Amino acid sequence: MSSAPSGSPSPRSSAAPWLEELDILIRARYPLLYLVSWEEHRVDAILAELARSHGKGLFHWSITKGLRNASGSRAAPLPEDTRNPVDALAAIEKLTEPALVVLKDFHPYLEDKGVVRAVRELAHSLKSTFTTVILLTPTLSIPIELEKEVHVLDVPLPGYSDLLLLLKEIVAVVRKGNKATVELSREHADQLIKAALGLTLSEAENAFAKAIAHDGRLAVGDIKRIQDEKRQVIRKSGLLEYYPPDESLGNVGGLQNLKAWLGQRTAAFGEKARQFGLPEPRGLLLLGVQGCGKSLTAKAISAHWNLPLLRLDMGRIFSGLIGSSEENLRKAIQVAESVAPVVLWVDEIEKGLSGVASSSAGDTGVSARVFGTLLTWLQEKKAPVFVVATANRIDGLPPEVLRKGRFDEIFFIDLPEHAERREILRIHLERRKRNPEGYDLEALAAQTEGFSGAELEQVVIAGLYEAFAEGMELGQQHMVRTIRETFPLSVTMRVEINRLREWAKGRTRPASLGGSPEGLPAPAAPGGRR
Repeated sequence: MSSAPSGSPSPRSSAAPWLEELDILIRARYPLLYLVSWEEHRVDAILAELARSHGKGLFHWSITKGLRNASGSRAAPLPEDTRNPVDALAAIEKLTEPALVVLKDFHPYLEDKGVVRAVRELAHSLKSTFTTVILLTPTLSIPIELEKEVHVLDVPLPGYSDLLLLLKEIVAVVRKGNKATVELSREHADQLIKAALGLTLSEAENAFAKAIAHDGRLAVGDIKRIQDEKRQVIRKSGLLEYYPPDESLGNVGGLQNLKAWLGQRTAAFGEKARQFGLPEPRGLLLLGVQGCGKSLTAKAISAHWNLPLLRLDMGRIFSGLIGSSEENLRKAIQVAESVAPVVLWVDEIEKGLSGVASSSAGDTGVSARVFGTLLTWLQEKKAPVFVVATANRIDGLPPEVLRKGRFDEIFFIDLPEHAERREILRIHLERRKRNPEGYDLEALAAQTEGFSGAELEQVVIAGLYEAFAEGMELGQQHMVRTIRETFPLSVTMRVEINRLREWAKGRTRPASLGGSPEGLPAPAAPGGRR
């Protein structure tokens, strides 16, 4: 599929707002621009077209080839070896013709104070010329000395029209060479393109080629293979995890208020809802007791709405092994918006924001800046990214997160009531191919007062282990024995749970029909009996 011209800028990117801004900056004679993009070949083609339209020469620099003329213009000869960054900058300053100069992967050299000084001096000298220097790198890394000298532009991933043109090119190549069969209606092509959103042009081209190579045809059934390619891309970022929509709300016991709220918004991401005047749903904050279904609910929402689910681990955002925390969050948001509509699950958000109050003293303000970036995005985001944030503790949650406008609703998920416990036990028995009618679920639900959903699941699993060890089928007695030997979280963390419940009153909406139970069960007596 290499014959598909995947780097062409026209008309693929001609109407993009970022490209219009780039064009204006070049006409305004900005001396120093910083383009953030992984797509070097795509941006090269776009810059070549811009250089032609402005009547400028085009020069490329890389550490392997040095500074070279990429436009074929009759410029003055360049020095023989300009691989050294400082030598290259000196050669750029001596250019006599108006030019666009692209410095590729230049960001590592900005750690050298001598290079930073040379860049700053070059920026000053170019202000009286028609030459613009463009740093093209996949990551944003600007030393403080250059913050006022450089203008940053994020190059967005290809949009729908870009991928449509790519698909048309690939289909034309395939049909011309009789290399494969194309079985795509307009509707199927639309689904295929939407599945590829979030990929670079090169990645999308590879995904389409892989689909064709699999069975010699391109059809709507290849959507899953393209989504698999997207999952690989997201995983390689190291910041987001991709979850296929394989859970369902039927696997979530209870939480009828929350389910009803979600059901009302099932069609809210479609064009019909926009025409009706509805905005896209913004998100939910799920606060509650550990093990009561917050994570499962996040997974079930994506399946219920048939949207991909991305999990954002705030711990990874602050990991020094991956890179700058602010840049990590910016990248994660960019990826999430590029594959929208999507459900973004921010798991245990309070852990990532727990240091905000003391950030200025403990981590030179990193936590506060990340927190500010996240809050601003939650408030201002335009892309249809439905955020499901989960939290177990309220003492680590900054009050700004709870302000209206950042989430559509805040639900409190408490320990399951009697009817919910019965339903949860039924779900887990059915999952393990046991007929719930063969067990007294009413009795089991009564005996498990104060158990969380996760602990109810373990009742079934531990009972299965006991039955398997005894060489017999799972019986009521196995689960009863497990219940008697269990010290639930509601006993070991009684004070914390009661405090959480008190805080939730009047501040959150109960996820269950009956609201919060009145109290917790009494502490277990010796031997595990109540």
